[in-house]
Amino acid sequence: MSTCPLRAGNFIHATERTVEAPPIWQRFSLHGKTAIVTGAASGIGWSVAQAFAEMGANVAIWYKSSTKGEAQAEYIERKYGVKCKAYQVDVQNAAAVQEAVDQQVREFNGRLDIFVANAGIPWTQGAMVDGDLEHYHQVITTDLDGPYYCARAAAKHWRRQKELGTDLNGQKLENYSSGSFIATASMSGVIVNIPQLQASYNAAKAGVIHLCKSLAVEWAKYARANSVSPGYIITEISNFVPQETKDIWKDKIPLGREGESHELQGAFLYLASDAATYTTGANLLVDGGYCLP
Repeated sequence: MSTCPLRAGNFIHATERTVEAPPIWQRFSLHGKTAIVTGAASGIGWSVAQAFAEMGANVAIWYKSSTKGEAQAEYIERKYGVKCKAYQVDVQNAAAVQEAVDQQVREFNGRLDIFVANAGIPWTQGAMVDGDLEHYHQVITTDLDGPYYCARAAAKHWRRQKELGTDLNGQKLENYSSGSFIATASMSGVIVNIPQLQASYNAAKAGVIHLCKSLAVEWAKYARANSVSPGYIITEISNFVPQETKDIWKDKIPLGREGESHELQGAFLYLASDAATYTTGANLLVDGGYCLP
C-alpha cells in the first residue's frame, strides 16, 4: 500500500495567530535580504533587479551574453546603496546554476531570500511543423529546464535556513520568514495568443506555471513559489516581431497598448516581500486585460 508523503507532515498546522502584523511598509521592505535575478541585464529582469535594490535588497544579477552586466551592477550599487554584483551564468546548465547559487550565497552575507527565474528566449520560427528541432530544444531548455534548475538550487538553501534558522556563517537570520521563488511565466502559458505561432514557448510557459504550483506544495515548510505572467511588454525579446503583428496585439488588449517593464515591478515586489507570506502557488497575470475576453 503506497503512502502519501503529505501525511508525513509536509503541511504545518499553525497553533498561534499573529497578534499584530508589522506595518505594511515594513512588510514590503526588502532591507537586508538577498535576491538573485536571472536574465537581469535587460527588460523585465533589469526592472525587477532595480525595484528590489530600491527596496533595500542586495542583488545578484545573472546574464548570459550581455556586455553591460558589470556596469549595471555598479549603477545599482551607486544609486541604491546596496550590494550588487553581476555574474555570467548559463541557466541551461544545472551544475553551473548550483555552483553559482552556492557561491553567491556565500558572498552575499551567507543567506538567500528571493530567487527570480526570469531568463527566457522566444520561439521565432513560426509553425512547429517547419521549425528547427534545435531551436525547440533551446526554448524548452532555457524557458522550462532553466527555472527548474534554479528552483532546485535555491530550495536547498531555503530548506537549510528554515531548519537551522541561521545563515551559512552560523548567525541567526534576521528579517526572514521563508524563501520566495518567483518565475517569469507568460500569459501564453494560460491562453494561445495569436497571430504568431509559438507552440513550444506556450508549452514551456504553461509548464513553468504548473511547476510553481507543484513547488508550492513541496516546499510548504520552508519556501513559497509563485509565477508572474506578463502580457505583451515592450522589451528586446519581441524586437523580431513585425509592427503589423503588434498592431493586431493592441486591438486585442483592452488597455490598447503594450506594457512597460516597470509596470511589472509591483507584482514581483509583492511576491518577494513579507506582504505575501500567505501567497503561494499563485500566477499573477499582468496583461492589460488581454486574457479577459
